[in-house]
Amino acid sequence: MPSSVINDGLLILLVLAFCIFISPYFSKITKIPTAPIEIMLGIGFGFLGFLKQNSFFHLMAQVGFFYLMFLAGLQIDLKRFLRMTLLKLAIIYLVILYFIAILFSYFIDQPLLAIILIPLMSVGILSTLFKEYGNNEIWLNAAMLTGSLGEILSIFMLAIASEYVKFGNSLGLYLHINLLILFIAFCILAFKGLGVLFWWYPNLKILLMPYFDKDEKDVRLSMSLFFATIASMSLLGIEIAFGAFVAGIFLATFFEHKQDLNSKLGSFGFGFLVPIFFVYVGSTLDLRSVLSEKVLEYAALLFFAMTLIKVLSSIVFIKSLGYLGSLLFGLCLSMPLTLLIAVATIAKNAQIIPQNLYSAFILTSLFEVIFSMICIKIVFYFKTKLKSAI
Repeated sequence: MPSSVINDGLLILLVLAFCIFISPYFSKITKIPTAPIEIMLGIGFGFLGFLKQNSFFHLMAQVGFFYLMFLAGLQIDLKRFLRMTLLKLAIIYLVILYFIAILFSYFIDQPLLAIILIPLMSVGILSTLFKEYGNNEIWLNAAMLTGSLGEILSIFMLAIASEYVKFGNSLGLYLHINLLILFIAFCILAFKGLGVLFWWYPNLKILLMPYFDKDEKDVRLSMSLFFATIASMSLLGIEIAFGAFVAGIFLATFFEHKQDLNSKLGSFGFGFLVPIFFVYVGSTLDLRSVLSEKVLEYAALLFFAMTLIKVLSSIVFIKSLGYLGSLLFGLCLSMPLTLLIAVATIAKNAQIIPQNLYSAFILTSLFEVIFSMICIKIVFYFKTKLKSAI
């Protein structure tokens, strides 16, 4: 192996070490979530030439992305999810979003991209709000419910889009869509079957994941499932991110007794693998192109459309949450950072969008998080003041 490749790899490791360590401190100072900080650090170090693209860096970022999807699935306990009282309103909200997306798709060159982008949701950043606002805010719980359902739909659409990108409008596309549907049907049967099995033999769950275990069987089972899913999805030719997401849902649904599992896996992911992905995403952007007029124009249009549509659609929750509560709900769902980056990455790798549009997607994801976080703080302040005055 050439010494230049080794030197580049060592430099990448050193820069990653610095970014992973320093990003939480920048986040605390700026009050911006860690993920956008990591992307910005990636942009800066990439521009300075410290993060050159190579296969080693790319592979690490891919694993980080799949693990991020795995952690997203861990947020969704299907049994609790299906019992929530606001489920009907959440479905109506999503129907409105997809209806608007389909209408909007008639006016652009990439209709499938519009149908995926406009209703795009992700609970990754949303879940961090519980640390600040607690678990008792109805608007936040409603947003988590709707965001979870929306994320499932978004990742399914992303999987379909990925197959379309690979095969185009050909027989191969329909074969892989049928394979994806069969996989989903198998998952549903597996969830039903395991539900019955664990109902008859509840101690089996404890055997697989004991409450107290010095050998960390819970983490071992989780990581085994994660890697087995990656291998299975690769073998079947199905989008790996979708499989990783389903694997996370499986763990959240059937091993709810392991209250610390999410924290354990999240600490490893958000403390190590996921930051590598975000730094990598930032390093793929050219700072000169990001600041160009065309990219800023695209980013502003995307940001305005995606945020406005989600906030306006939240009127279906006014009766249940009130005006300020529904506004908070809409803002919570206007931060699809991880999935917007995922869409941008897949579209760029497939060469169906140019570099400037890819840069606009990443820039939009940053704008949305920063804007929504600031607005949520302001609206929540006025909501609290109004409540205390009454």
